[in-house]
Amino acid sequence: MRKITLSKLLSYVVVTVSLILLAGCSGTNQNPDPGIEDGTYVATFTTDSSMFHVSEANKDRGILTVQDGRMTIHVSLQSKKIVNLYPGTAQDASKEGAELLEPTTDTVVYSDGYEDEVYGFDIPVPVLGEEFDVALIGTHGNWYDHKVIVSDPVPGDDIQKVISEGEDSADTSSGIDIADGEHKAEVVLSGGSGKATVESPAVIRVTDGKCTAVIIWSSPHYDYMIVDGQKYKPVNAEGNSVFEIPVPYFDKPVEVVADTTAMSEPHEIEYTLTFDSASLK
Repeated sequence: MRKITLSKLLSYVVVTVSLILLAGCSGTNQNPDPGIEDGTYVATFTTDSSMFHVSEANKDRGILTVQDGRMTIHVSLQSKKIVNLYPGTAQDASKEGAELLEPTTDTVVYSDGYEDEVYGFDIPVPVLGEEFDVALIGTHGNWYDHKVIVSDPVPGDDIQKVISEGEDSADTSSGIDIADGEHKAEVVLSGGSGKATVESPAVIRVTDGKCTAVIIWSSPHYDYMIVDGQKYKPVNAEGNSVFEIPVPYFDKPVEVVADTTAMSEPHEIEYTLTFDSASLK
């Protein structure tokens, strides 16, 4: 009699444990509620790295697709130097059998009509508005960990329309009262290798309250600059590279990108320019 009781008890335990495991498994297979309806959105994609980000032409935006509760964002990066991504950590990405994200070849169009071919990726999005892991591998074969955030989805699939509606791209007001005319102000360049410099003070031109600066580099090898997604070509044909770019504000760093042809192949370098309002003359 005792044997039968123990046998039944053991059977009950086995059945109970099995039901618990099955319940747990079925729960993990369900898609989490993304909080938005199925559809296509323009969303913001930000990262923890100045070397891993969306092309300046798209200003941190990508196309978010939500289907059956699963979210994926397609982003066009700034070049073809990132050859694979992995939705997780670098440690997991380097393991045998890890399924890497393969690039697409995208064409991005800047506001001045200039077109460029870059790599794009379809990245699974586990949650909106919170950090998650994405690892990348570049042309040198090393994996790196990064954190990214996908946020602010807007219904639609036209990135440039969302950009134009969300910000006045023509507004280059300096934020301070400067008389129209030609002035000068001290400018500090930061970033890059530290070898390049720009002439300071720089000429500041003001028309209808909008400021531009004449930036003269210490090298003739810069063939374009990018400021706030807009590409600018040199205004001179000989000598060190000279650009006239907008000054959106004074006294805090303005992020710019400058492309140099001095290396074996053209290379975009990220800098900041800080214009000192106290030095205006």
